[in-house]
Amino acid sequence: MAIQRAVISVFDKTGVVEFARRLAAAGVEILSTGGTAKMLRDAAISVRDVAEHTGFPEMLGGRVKTLHPKVHGGILYRRALAGDREEVARHGISPIDLVVVNLYPFEATAAKSGLTAEELVENIDIGGPAMLRSAAKNFESVGVVCDPADYAEVASEIEKSRELTLETRLRLARKVYAATSRYDGMITMALERLSAHGSTVELGAWPVLPERMHAGLIRRQEMRYGENPHQAAALYVSQGRPPAGLAWAQQLQGKELSYNNLVDLDAAWKLSKEFERPAAVIIKHNNPCGAAEQQTLRDAYVRAFECDPVSAFGGVVAFNRPLDGAAAEELSKLFVECVVAPGYEPAAREALAGKKNLRLMQMPAADDSSPFELKQISGGVLVQQPDTHALSPADLKPATKRTPTEAEVRALLFAWKVAKHVKSNAIVFANEGQTVGIGAGQMSRVDSVKLAVMKAQKPLAGTVVASDAFFPFPDGVEEAGRAGATAVIQPGGSMRDAEVIAAAEKAGMAMVFTGVRHFRH
Repeated sequence: MAIQRAVISVFDKTGVVEFARRLAAAGVEILSTGGTAKMLRDAAISVRDVAEHTGFPEMLGGRVKTLHPKVHGGILYRRALAGDREEVARHGISPIDLVVVNLYPFEATAAKSGLTAEELVENIDIGGPAMLRSAAKNFESVGVVCDPADYAEVASEIEKSRELTLETRLRLARKVYAATSRYDGMITMALERLSAHGSTVELGAWPVLPERMHAGLIRRQEMRYGENPHQAAALYVSQGRPPAGLAWAQQLQGKELSYNNLVDLDAAWKLSKEFERPAAVIIKHNNPCGAAEQQTLRDAYVRAFECDPVSAFGGVVAFNRPLDGAAAEELSKLFVECVVAPGYEPAAREALAGKKNLRLMQMPAADDSSPFELKQISGGVLVQQPDTHALSPADLKPATKRTPTEAEVRALLFAWKVAKHVKSNAIVFANEGQTVGIGAGQMSRVDSVKLAVMKAQKPLAGTVVASDAFFPFPDGVEEAGRAGATAVIQPGGSMRDAEVIAAAEKAGMAMVFTGVRHFRH
Protein backbone atom coordinates (compact mmCIF):
# COMPACT_ATOMS: atom_id res chain seq x y z
CA MET A 1 0.00 0.00 0.00
CA ALA A 2 2.54 2.58 -1.11
CA ILE A 3 1.59 6.23 -0.58
CA GLN A 4 1.80 7.75 -4.07
CA ARG A 5 -0.79 10.51 -3.96
CA ALA A 6 -2.21 12.62 -1.12
CA VAL A 7 -4.95 15.21 -0.91
CA ILE A 8 -4.30 17.97 1.64
CA SER A 9 -7.05 20.44 2.50
CA VAL A 10 -6.95 21.88 6.03
CA PHE A 11 -8.44 24.81 7.92
CA ASP A 12 -5.98 24.50 10.81
CA LYS A 13 -2.69 24.91 8.98
CA THR A 14 -0.47 24.21 11.98
CA GLY A 15 2.57 22.25 10.78
CA VAL A 16 1.09 21.50 7.37
CA VAL A 17 3.91 23.11 5.35
CA GLU A 18 6.63 21.01 6.97
CA PHE A 19 4.46 17.89 6.70
CA ALA A 20 3.78 18.47 3.00
CA ARG A 21 7.46 19.18 2.38
CA ARG A 22 8.39 15.81 3.89
CA LEU A 23 5.72 14.04 1.80
CA ALA A 24 6.91 15.71 -1.40
CA ALA A 25 10.50 14.80 -0.62
CA ALA A 26 9.36 11.19 -0.25
CA GLY A 27 7.92 11.31 -3.78
CA VAL A 28 4.25 11.79 -2.90
CA GLU A 29 2.13 13.82 -5.35
CA ILE A 30 0.07 16.44 -3.50
CA LEU A 31 -3.45 17.54 -4.47
CA SER A 32 -4.91 20.53 -2.70
CA THR A 33 -7.53 23.28 -2.72
CA GLY A 34 -7.94 26.98 -1.94
CA GLY A 35 -5.91 28.49 0.86
CA THR A 36 -4.01 25.29 1.58
CA ALA A 37 -2.79 25.05 -2.02
CA LYS A 38 -1.68 28.70 -1.96
CA MET A 39 0.22 28.26 1.30
CA LEU A 40 2.06 25.21 -0.02
CA ARG A 41 2.93 26.93 -3.31
CA ASP A 42 4.19 29.96 -1.42
CA ALA A 43 6.49 27.54 0.43
CA ALA A 44 7.83 26.27 -2.95
CA ILE A 45 6.09 22.89 -2.61
CA SER A 46 4.74 21.36 -5.82
CA VAL A 47 0.93 21.15 -5.68
CA ARG A 48 -1.74 20.11 -8.16
CA ASP A 49 -5.18 21.67 -7.81
CA VAL A 50 -8.03 19.27 -7.16
CA ALA A 51 -10.00 21.05 -9.91
CA GLU A 52 -7.25 20.14 -12.38
CA HIS A 53 -7.27 16.54 -11.12
CA THR A 54 -11.04 16.17 -11.53
CA GLY A 55 -11.40 18.32 -14.65
CA PHE A 56 -14.23 20.10 -12.88
CA PRO A 57 -14.00 23.60 -11.34
CA GLU A 58 -14.91 24.61 -7.83
CA MET A 59 -18.47 25.91 -7.81
CA LEU A 60 -21.36 27.25 -5.75
CA GLY A 61 -19.17 29.68 -3.87
CA GLY A 62 -16.75 26.93 -2.85
CA ARG A 63 -19.44 24.57 -1.54
CA VAL A 64 -18.42 21.97 -4.14
CA LYS A 65 -14.69 21.31 -4.43
CA THR A 66 -13.92 17.68 -3.70
CA LEU A 67 -17.35 16.05 -4.09
CA HIS A 68 -16.41 14.25 -7.30
CA PRO A 69 -15.98 10.57 -8.34
CA LYS A 70 -12.33 11.19 -9.20
CA VAL A 71 -11.77 12.16 -5.58
CA HIS A 72 -14.02 9.75 -3.72
CA GLY A 73 -13.49 6.95 -6.21
CA GLY A 74 -9.74 7.35 -5.78
CA ILE A 75 -10.18 7.15 -2.00
CA LEU A 76 -12.81 4.44 -1.69
CA TYR A 77 -11.79 1.80 -4.18
CA ARG A 78 -10.50 -1.42 -2.67
CA ARG A 79 -7.02 -2.05 -3.96
CA ALA A 80 -7.23 -5.79 -3.35
CA LEU A 81 -10.37 -6.30 -5.47
CA ALA A 82 -9.82 -6.91 -9.18
CA GLY A 83 -13.32 -5.62 -9.98
CA ASP A 84 -12.64 -2.30 -8.25
CA ARG A 85 -9.31 -1.94 -10.03
CA GLU A 86 -10.91 -2.58 -13.43
CA GLU A 87 -13.72 -0.11 -12.74
CA VAL A 88 -11.53 2.79 -11.69
CA ALA A 89 -9.23 2.14 -14.66
CA ARG A 90 -12.24 2.23 -17.00
CA HIS A 91 -13.25 5.65 -15.66
CA GLY A 92 -9.74 7.10 -15.49
CA ILE A 93 -9.72 7.38 -11.69
CA SER A 94 -6.28 7.60 -10.07
CA PRO A 95 -5.76 6.32 -6.52
CA ILE A 96 -5.58 8.72 -3.57
CA ASP A 97 -3.64 6.96 -0.85
CA LEU A 98 -3.55 9.58 1.88
CA VAL A 99 -6.19 12.10 2.98
CA VAL A 100 -5.08 15.02 5.18
CA VAL A 101 -8.09 17.09 6.21
CA ASN A 102 -9.29 19.06 9.22
CA LEU A 103 -12.57 20.89 9.45
CA TYR A 104 -14.00 24.39 9.67
CA PRO A 105 -14.00 25.50 13.34
CA PHE A 106 -17.75 25.10 13.67
CA GLU A 107 -17.76 25.07 17.48
CA ALA A 108 -15.86 28.37 17.72
CA THR A 109 -18.09 29.95 15.09
CA ALA A 110 -21.28 28.78 16.82
CA ALA A 111 -20.08 30.39 20.08
CA LYS A 112 -19.66 33.87 18.55
CA SER A 113 -21.94 36.67 19.63
CA GLY A 114 -23.99 38.36 16.90
CA LEU A 115 -23.83 35.26 14.70
CA THR A 116 -26.41 35.01 11.92
CA ALA A 117 -28.20 31.89 10.75
CA GLU A 118 -26.41 32.17 7.39
CA GLU A 119 -22.97 32.31 9.02
CA LEU A 120 -23.79 29.28 11.15
CA VAL A 121 -24.94 27.22 8.18
CA GLU A 122 -22.05 28.24 5.91
CA ASN A 123 -19.58 27.00 8.51
CA ILE A 124 -20.93 23.46 8.23
CA ASP A 125 -18.15 21.57 6.44
CA ILE A 126 -19.43 19.02 3.89
CA GLY A 127 -16.52 18.05 1.66
CA GLY A 128 -14.06 17.65 4.53
CA PRO A 129 -16.10 15.16 6.60
CA ALA A 130 -17.03 13.29 3.40
CA MET A 131 -13.37 12.76 2.48
CA LEU A 132 -12.42 11.85 6.04
CA ARG A 133 -15.20 9.29 6.33
CA SER A 134 -14.41 7.81 2.93
CA ALA A 135 -10.74 7.39 3.78
CA ALA A 136 -11.48 6.02 7.25
CA LYS A 137 -13.94 3.48 5.82
CA ASN A 138 -11.26 2.29 3.41
CA PHE A 139 -8.49 2.21 6.04
CA GLU A 140 -7.27 -1.13 4.68
CA SER A 141 -6.02 0.76 1.64
CA VAL A 142 -5.85 4.44 2.59
CA GLY A 143 -4.28 6.53 5.35
CA VAL A 144 -6.17 9.47 6.84
CA VAL A 145 -4.97 12.31 9.08
CA CYS A 146 -7.34 14.73 10.81
CA ASP A 147 -5.06 15.92 13.62
CA PRO A 148 -1.80 17.87 13.12
CA ALA A 149 -0.42 16.02 16.14
CA ASP A 150 -0.11 12.93 13.92
CA TYR A 151 1.91 14.59 11.14
CA ALA A 152 5.35 13.68 12.49
CA GLU A 153 4.59 9.97 13.00
CA VAL A 154 2.88 9.62 9.61
CA ALA A 155 5.70 11.40 7.78
CA SER A 156 8.32 9.24 9.51
CA GLU A 157 6.58 6.00 8.49
CA ILE A 158 6.25 7.13 4.87
CA GLU A 159 9.88 8.25 4.73
CA LYS A 160 10.95 4.89 6.09
CA SER A 161 8.92 2.54 3.87
CA ARG A 162 6.72 4.64 1.54
CA GLU A 163 3.64 3.24 3.31
CA LEU A 164 1.68 3.20 6.57
CA THR A 165 1.23 0.07 8.61
CA LEU A 166 -2.25 -1.39 8.96
CA GLU A 167 -2.06 -0.70 12.69
CA THR A 168 -1.44 3.00 12.03
CA ARG A 169 -4.19 3.22 9.42
CA LEU A 170 -6.69 1.62 11.80
CA ARG A 171 -5.72 3.94 14.66
CA LEU A 172 -6.09 6.98 12.43
CA ALA A 173 -9.47 5.76 11.15
CA ARG A 174 -10.79 5.41 14.70
CA LYS A 175 -9.67 8.96 15.38
CA VAL A 176 -11.46 10.23 12.29
CA TYR A 177 -14.82 8.70 13.15
CA ALA A 178 -14.56 10.08 16.68
CA ALA A 179 -13.86 13.53 15.22
CA THR A 180 -16.60 13.47 12.58
CA SER A 181 -19.23 12.06 14.95
CA ARG A 182 -18.44 14.84 17.43
CA TYR A 183 -18.56 17.39 14.61
CA ASP A 184 -21.99 16.18 13.51
CA GLY A 185 -23.11 16.23 17.14
CA MET A 186 -22.06 19.88 17.51
CA ILE A 187 -23.97 20.77 14.36
CA THR A 188 -27.02 18.88 15.56
CA MET A 189 -27.10 20.81 18.83
CA ALA A 190 -26.39 24.16 17.16
CA LEU A 191 -29.25 23.68 14.73
CA GLU A 192 -31.52 23.47 17.76
CA ARG A 193 -31.06 27.26 17.88
CA LEU A 194 -32.61 27.72 14.44
CA SER A 195 -36.31 28.45 13.97
CA ALA A 196 -38.29 28.91 10.77
CA HIS A 197 -40.35 32.06 10.26
CA GLY A 198 -42.22 31.79 6.99
CA SER A 199 -39.58 31.58 4.28
CA THR A 200 -36.69 32.71 6.51
CA VAL A 201 -34.61 31.04 9.20
CA GLU A 202 -33.48 32.86 12.32
CA LEU A 203 -30.83 32.00 14.90
CA GLY A 204 -32.07 32.21 18.47
CA ALA A 205 -30.65 31.56 21.92
CA TRP A 206 -29.47 28.16 23.05
CA PRO A 207 -32.44 26.12 24.27
CA VAL A 208 -32.56 25.50 28.00
CA LEU A 209 -32.72 21.76 27.33
CA PRO A 210 -32.30 20.83 23.64
CA GLU A 211 -34.22 17.96 22.13
CA ARG A 212 -30.99 16.22 21.12
CA MET A 213 -27.66 16.04 22.93
CA HIS A 214 -24.33 14.63 21.79
CA ALA A 215 -21.22 14.09 23.89
CA GLY A 216 -18.07 13.11 22.04
CA LEU A 217 -15.73 11.83 24.73
CA ILE A 218 -12.17 10.58 24.60
CA ARG A 219 -10.22 8.86 27.37
CA ARG A 220 -7.68 11.21 28.89
CA GLN A 221 -6.46 9.29 31.91
CA GLU A 222 -6.90 5.84 33.43
CA MET A 223 -7.59 5.70 37.16
CA ARG A 224 -6.02 3.23 39.54
CA TYR A 225 -9.57 1.97 40.11
CA GLY A 226 -13.10 3.25 40.57
CA GLU A 227 -14.95 3.91 43.80
CA ASN A 228 -13.64 0.52 44.96
CA PRO A 229 -10.57 -1.52 43.93
CA HIS A 230 -12.61 -4.10 42.02
CA GLN A 231 -14.04 -1.43 39.66
CA ALA A 232 -12.14 -0.18 36.59
CA ALA A 233 -12.33 3.57 35.91
CA ALA A 234 -10.99 6.30 33.64
CA LEU A 235 -11.36 10.03 33.07
CA TYR A 236 -12.95 11.10 29.77
CA VAL A 237 -13.06 14.62 28.34
CA SER A 238 -14.93 16.28 25.49
CA GLN A 239 -12.88 15.71 22.38
CA GLY A 240 -11.78 18.84 20.60
CA ARG A 241 -12.77 21.33 23.30
CA PRO A 242 -10.05 23.58 24.75
CA PRO A 243 -8.68 22.50 28.15
CA ALA A 244 -10.99 23.80 30.89
CA GLY A 245 -12.14 22.70 34.31
CA LEU A 246 -10.86 20.12 36.76
CA ALA A 247 -10.54 17.41 34.11
CA TRP A 248 -7.62 19.42 32.67
CA ALA A 249 -5.95 20.38 35.95
CA GLN A 250 -2.18 19.88 35.98
CA GLN A 251 -0.82 17.52 38.61
CA LEU A 252 2.32 19.11 40.02
CA GLN A 253 3.16 16.55 42.70
CA GLY A 254 2.01 13.34 44.32
CA LYS A 255 0.97 9.81 43.49
CA GLU A 256 -1.60 8.78 40.91
CA LEU A 257 -5.11 10.17 41.23
CA SER A 258 -8.05 7.95 42.05
CA TYR A 259 -11.68 8.16 40.94
CA ASN A 260 -12.76 9.30 44.41
CA ASN A 261 -10.01 11.94 44.49
CA LEU A 262 -11.43 13.59 41.38
CA VAL A 263 -15.01 13.45 42.66
CA ASP A 264 -13.95 15.15 45.91
CA LEU A 265 -11.68 17.64 44.14
CA ASP A 266 -14.55 18.69 41.92
CA ALA A 267 -16.84 19.23 44.91
CA ALA A 268 -14.16 21.22 46.74
CA TRP A 269 -13.29 23.42 43.78
CA LYS A 270 -16.93 24.24 42.98
CA LEU A 271 -17.61 25.34 46.56
CA SER A 272 -14.42 27.42 46.73
CA LYS A 273 -15.59 29.39 43.68
CA GLU A 274 -18.66 30.60 45.58
CA PHE A 275 -16.56 33.04 47.63
CA GLU A 276 -15.12 36.43 46.71
CA ARG A 277 -12.67 36.74 49.60
CA PRO A 278 -9.76 34.27 50.11
CA ALA A 279 -11.39 30.93 50.91
CA ALA A 280 -10.50 27.37 51.90
CA VAL A 281 -12.74 24.33 51.64
CA ILE A 282 -12.15 20.86 53.11
CA ILE A 283 -14.12 17.99 51.56
CA LYS A 284 -14.52 14.47 52.90
CA HIS A 285 -16.54 11.86 51.00
CA ASN A 286 -18.00 14.52 48.70
CA ASN A 287 -19.31 16.70 51.55
CA PRO A 288 -17.80 19.82 53.11
CA CYS A 289 -16.44 19.21 56.61
CA GLY A 290 -15.19 22.79 56.84
CA ALA A 291 -15.29 25.99 54.81
CA ALA A 292 -14.22 29.56 55.52
CA GLU A 293 -13.48 32.87 53.84
CA GLN A 294 -11.21 35.36 55.57
CA GLN A 295 -8.71 38.09 54.76
CA THR A 296 -5.90 35.59 54.09
CA LEU A 297 -5.73 32.01 52.84
CA ARG A 298 -3.98 30.96 56.01
CA ASP A 299 -6.77 32.28 58.22
CA ALA A 300 -9.39 30.75 55.93
CA TYR A 301 -7.72 27.35 56.14
CA VAL A 302 -7.36 27.52 59.93
CA ARG A 303 -11.05 28.46 60.32
CA ALA A 304 -12.14 25.70 57.93
CA PHE A 305 -10.05 23.14 59.80
CA GLU A 306 -11.52 24.19 63.16
CA CYS A 307 -15.00 23.14 62.03
CA ASP A 308 -14.24 19.41 62.08
CA PRO A 309 -10.56 18.50 62.63
CA VAL A 310 -11.32 14.77 62.88
CA SER A 311 -13.06 14.56 59.50
CA ALA A 312 -10.47 16.83 57.88
CA PHE A 313 -7.85 14.08 58.28
CA GLY A 314 -7.38 12.46 54.86
CA GLY A 315 -9.59 14.99 53.13
CA VAL A 316 -9.30 17.13 50.00
CA VAL A 317 -8.64 20.87 50.24
CA ALA A 318 -9.44 23.64 47.73
CA PHE A 319 -8.27 27.25 47.72
CA ASN A 320 -9.74 29.97 45.52
CA ARG A 321 -6.44 31.88 45.32
CA PRO A 322 -2.89 30.76 44.47
CA LEU A 323 -1.62 28.94 47.55
CA ASP A 324 0.94 30.98 49.48
CA GLY A 325 3.67 29.88 51.87
CA ALA A 326 1.83 30.78 55.10
CA ALA A 327 -1.25 28.73 54.20
CA ALA A 328 0.90 25.86 52.96
CA GLU A 329 2.84 25.77 56.25
CA GLU A 330 -0.43 25.30 58.15
CA LEU A 331 -1.67 22.76 55.66
CA SER A 332 1.53 20.73 55.98
CA LYS A 333 0.61 19.90 59.58
CA LEU A 334 -2.34 17.76 58.44
CA PHE A 335 -2.49 14.60 56.35
CA VAL A 336 -4.63 15.37 53.29
CA GLU A 337 -5.01 13.45 50.06
CA CYS A 338 -5.17 16.30 47.52
CA VAL A 339 -5.01 20.07 47.17
CA VAL A 340 -6.46 22.09 44.31
CA ALA A 341 -5.80 25.77 43.66
CA PRO A 342 -5.44 28.15 40.70
CA GLY A 343 -1.70 28.30 41.37
CA TYR A 344 1.12 27.76 43.89
CA GLU A 345 3.71 30.27 45.04
CA PRO A 346 7.29 28.92 45.24
CA ALA A 347 7.17 29.05 49.06
CA ALA A 348 4.05 26.87 49.03
CA ARG A 349 5.68 24.29 46.76
CA GLU A 350 8.70 24.21 49.05
CA ALA A 351 6.56 23.81 52.18
CA LEU A 352 4.73 20.83 50.69
CA ALA A 353 7.61 19.22 48.77
CA GLY A 354 8.35 16.78 51.58
CA LYS A 355 4.89 15.22 51.29
CA LYS A 356 5.72 13.05 48.30
CA ASN A 357 2.30 11.41 48.07
CA LEU A 358 0.30 14.63 48.41
CA ARG A 359 -1.35 15.41 45.09
CA LEU A 360 -1.12 19.09 44.12
CA MET A 361 -3.52 20.04 41.35
CA GLN A 362 -3.33 23.37 39.51
CA MET A 363 -6.46 24.50 37.72
CA PRO A 364 -6.22 25.72 34.11
CA ALA A 365 -6.82 29.39 33.44
CA ALA A 366 -10.04 28.60 31.56
CA ASP A 367 -12.87 27.29 33.68
CA ASP A 368 -15.57 24.93 32.48
CA SER A 369 -18.91 26.73 32.30
CA SER A 370 -20.99 23.99 30.73
CA PRO A 371 -24.71 24.83 30.55
CA PHE A 372 -25.66 21.24 31.39
CA GLU A 373 -25.10 18.68 34.14
CA LEU A 374 -25.46 15.01 33.25
CA LYS A 375 -26.12 12.06 35.51
CA GLN A 376 -26.48 8.52 34.24
CA ILE A 377 -29.35 6.34 35.41
CA SER A 378 -30.34 2.86 34.30
CA GLY A 379 -31.34 3.13 30.67
CA GLY A 380 -30.77 6.85 30.23
CA VAL A 381 -29.16 10.12 31.25
CA LEU A 382 -30.67 12.90 33.34
CA VAL A 383 -29.81 16.41 32.18
CA GLN A 384 -30.29 19.63 34.11
CA GLN A 385 -29.01 23.18 34.30
CA PRO A 386 -26.29 23.65 36.92
CA ASP A 387 -27.34 25.29 40.18
CA THR A 388 -25.77 28.71 39.72
CA HIS A 389 -28.33 30.71 41.70
CA ALA A 390 -26.71 33.49 43.74
CA LEU A 391 -28.45 35.18 46.65
CA SER A 392 -28.14 38.84 47.64
CA PRO A 393 -29.29 40.61 50.83
CA ALA A 394 -32.17 42.14 48.87
CA ASP A 395 -33.51 38.65 48.11
CA LEU A 396 -34.05 37.81 51.78
CA LYS A 397 -37.68 37.89 52.91
CA PRO A 398 -38.13 38.37 56.68
CA ALA A 399 -40.46 35.76 58.16
CA THR A 400 -40.20 36.72 61.86
CA LYS A 401 -40.83 39.99 63.64
CA ARG A 402 -37.15 40.26 64.46
CA THR A 403 -35.05 40.81 61.38
CA PRO A 404 -31.43 39.69 61.33
CA THR A 405 -28.65 42.12 62.15
CA GLU A 406 -26.14 43.12 59.47
CA ALA A 407 -23.60 40.68 60.96
CA GLU A 408 -26.21 37.90 60.97
CA VAL A 409 -27.09 38.64 57.34
CA ARG A 410 -23.43 38.25 56.33
CA ALA A 411 -23.22 34.96 58.24
CA LEU A 412 -26.53 33.75 56.78
CA LEU A 413 -25.41 34.41 53.21
CA PHE A 414 -22.13 32.59 53.88
CA ALA A 415 -23.93 29.59 55.39
CA TRP A 416 -26.35 29.55 52.45
CA LYS A 417 -23.49 29.26 49.95
CA VAL A 418 -22.08 26.28 51.82
CA ALA A 419 -25.47 24.58 52.23
CA LYS A 420 -25.86 24.57 48.44
CA HIS A 421 -22.90 22.16 48.27
CA VAL A 422 -23.86 19.84 51.15
CA LYS A 423 -25.74 16.61 50.39
CA SER A 424 -29.41 16.82 51.34
CA ASN A 425 -30.81 17.06 53.86
CA ALA A 426 -28.31 19.85 54.52
CA ILE A 427 -27.90 21.92 57.68
CA VAL A 428 -25.03 24.37 58.19
CA PHE A 429 -24.27 26.27 61.40
CA ALA A 430 -21.91 29.17 60.79
CA ASN A 431 -20.39 32.36 62.04
CA GLU A 432 -19.54 35.11 59.59
CA GLY A 433 -17.06 33.53 57.17
CA GLN A 434 -16.72 30.19 59.01
CA THR A 435 -18.68 26.95 59.25
CA VAL A 436 -19.12 25.64 62.79
CA GLY A 437 -21.26 22.53 62.35
CA ILE A 438 -22.46 20.63 59.26
CA GLY A 439 -25.15 17.98 59.06
CA ALA A 440 -25.40 16.16 55.73
CA GLY A 441 -27.28 13.40 53.99
CA GLN A 442 -29.78 12.49 56.72
CA MET A 443 -33.21 11.15 55.87
CA SER A 444 -34.95 13.65 58.19
CA ARG A 445 -34.10 17.31 58.55
CA VAL A 446 -34.19 17.31 62.32
CA ASP A 447 -31.56 14.54 62.33
CA SER A 448 -29.32 16.72 60.13
CA VAL A 449 -29.65 19.47 62.75
CA LYS A 450 -28.76 17.02 65.53
CA LEU A 451 -25.79 15.73 63.54
CA ALA A 452 -24.49 19.26 62.92
CA VAL A 453 -24.79 20.02 66.65
CA MET A 454 -23.01 16.79 67.54
CA LYS A 455 -20.17 17.46 65.07
CA ALA A 456 -19.58 21.07 66.16
CA GLN A 457 -16.22 21.64 67.85
CA LYS A 458 -16.81 25.31 68.71
CA PRO A 459 -19.67 26.85 70.71
CA LEU A 460 -22.86 27.26 68.70
CA ALA A 461 -24.15 30.18 70.76
CA GLY A 462 -24.61 33.16 68.47
CA THR A 463 -24.30 31.18 65.24
CA VAL A 464 -26.74 31.18 62.33
CA VAL A 465 -28.14 28.13 60.60
CA ALA A 466 -28.88 27.45 56.92
CA SER A 467 -31.21 24.75 55.60
CA ASP A 468 -31.13 23.77 51.93
CA ALA A 469 -34.91 23.12 51.92
CA PHE A 470 -37.84 24.14 54.09
CA PHE A 471 -38.36 22.83 57.62
CA PRO A 472 -41.38 20.52 57.38
CA PHE A 473 -41.91 20.66 61.16
CA PRO A 474 -40.90 23.03 63.95
CA ASP A 475 -38.59 20.42 65.55
CA GLY A 476 -35.55 21.32 63.42
CA VAL A 477 -35.74 25.00 64.31
CA GLU A 478 -36.35 24.13 67.96
CA GLU A 479 -33.18 21.99 68.02
CA ALA A 480 -31.18 24.78 66.36
CA GLY A 481 -32.48 27.29 68.90
CA ARG A 482 -31.59 25.07 71.83
CA ALA A 483 -28.08 24.73 70.41
CA GLY A 484 -27.67 28.52 70.44
CA ALA A 485 -28.42 29.64 66.86
CA THR A 486 -29.87 33.16 66.65
CA ALA A 487 -30.95 33.32 62.98
CA VAL A 488 -32.18 30.94 60.30
CA ILE A 489 -32.13 31.04 56.49
CA GLN A 490 -34.36 28.62 54.60
CA PRO A 491 -36.47 28.54 51.42
CA GLY A 492 -39.86 28.55 53.13
CA GLY A 493 -42.93 27.06 51.50
CA SER A 494 -43.88 24.35 54.00
CA MET A 495 -47.53 23.69 54.85
CA ARG A 496 -46.41 24.27 58.45
CA ASP A 497 -44.50 27.51 57.86
CA ALA A 498 -46.65 29.25 60.46
CA GLU A 499 -45.68 26.66 63.11
CA VAL A 500 -42.00 26.88 62.12
CA ILE A 501 -42.06 30.68 62.30
CA ALA A 502 -43.77 30.52 65.69
CA ALA A 503 -41.00 28.22 66.96
CA ALA A 504 -38.39 30.72 65.79
CA GLU A 505 -40.28 33.60 67.42
CA LYS A 506 -40.49 31.66 70.69
CA ALA A 507 -36.72 31.08 70.64
CA GLY A 508 -36.03 34.72 69.84
CA MET A 509 -34.54 33.78 66.46
CA ALA A 510 -34.69 35.83 63.28
CA MET A 511 -35.78 33.86 60.23
CA VAL A 512 -35.58 34.77 56.55
CA PHE A 513 -37.00 32.98 53.51
CA THR A 514 -35.17 32.73 50.18
CA GLY A 515 -37.85 31.17 47.98
CA VAL A 516 -35.10 28.98 46.48
CA ARG A 517 -34.23 25.37 47.32
CA HIS A 518 -30.76 23.84 46.98
CA PHE A 519 -31.21 20.05 47.10
CA ARG A 520 -28.05 18.15 46.18
CA HIS A 521 -28.38 14.41 45.74
